[in-house]
Parts: sequence; C-alpha cells; structure tokens
Amino acid sequence: MKSHREIITLNIPNRMEFVNITRRVADAVKTSGIQEGLVLVNAMHITASVFINDDESGLHQDYKRWLEQLAPFDPSPSRYAHNRTGEDNGDAHHKRQIMGREVVVAITEGKLDFGPWEQIFYGEFDGRRNKRILIKIIGE
Repeated sequence: MKSHREIITLNIPNRMEFVNITRRVADAVKTSGIQEGLVLVNAMHITASVFINDDESGLHQDYKRWLEQLAPFDPSPSRYAHNRTGEDNGDAHHKRQIMGREVVVAITEGKLDFGPWEQIFYGEFDGRRNKRILIKIIGE
C-alpha cells in the first residue's frame, strides 16, 4: 500500500465562506499515482470544516443563513462562554461542529468516485488568517 500527503493553505478574507477544493483534491490524487484507495480531506483547525455537497450558490447562501441562525456571531462573552477566554469565535466552533471536520472519498481508477453533483468544500467560520487542509491518500 502507498500513501501520499499534501497540505492546502488558505487565507479566507471573510469570517464565513465556502471554497470548492475538489480540483485540488483531484490533482493530489493524480499526483499520488494511487488508482484504488481512499482520500481523507480534513480541516486542521477547529473553526473550519470540510464537507461534500452541491456547488450551487443558493444552497451556500442557505447554509450561511441557517448557520448564522443556529450559532450567530456574537463576540461578547455573554452568549458564548468560550469568548470569556479572550477569543471572539465561539460561534465558529459551533458552526464547525454542525458542518463536520472531514470527508472520505473512494478512489476508483485513479479518480474521485463521486455521486452526481458531489463536490468537496472547505468551510471557513473564523477567517482572516492562514488555515490548513490535510489531504491524505492511501491505496494502491
């Protein structure tokens, strides 16, 4: 069995944003030379997410609105106890928990083995600094 590891570094200027990283993951699979296996893609920060869904702008707007309703941004220490530590990102931790940390995708014949419309996204919930995404590929 072979393995391959890559890191993507992003710096998202907005507090919350979704970035399609499918092409970058597919490129890593190609570089790895692995024909049959699995790829793990995960956000290496506790205020960011990786998830799979449709690349449709209305859906992304819906996600932003829904997440803001569930865990509204509020830098004060009154809403989120976490903000009592001097941070202002209590909401981002909750948003990440809802959207998830990672995805695993099958690799078949050297390509991502997706269902219709599936794409891989990085979800940022506390932007404005460098964040890393791990791509770990294993297989043969």
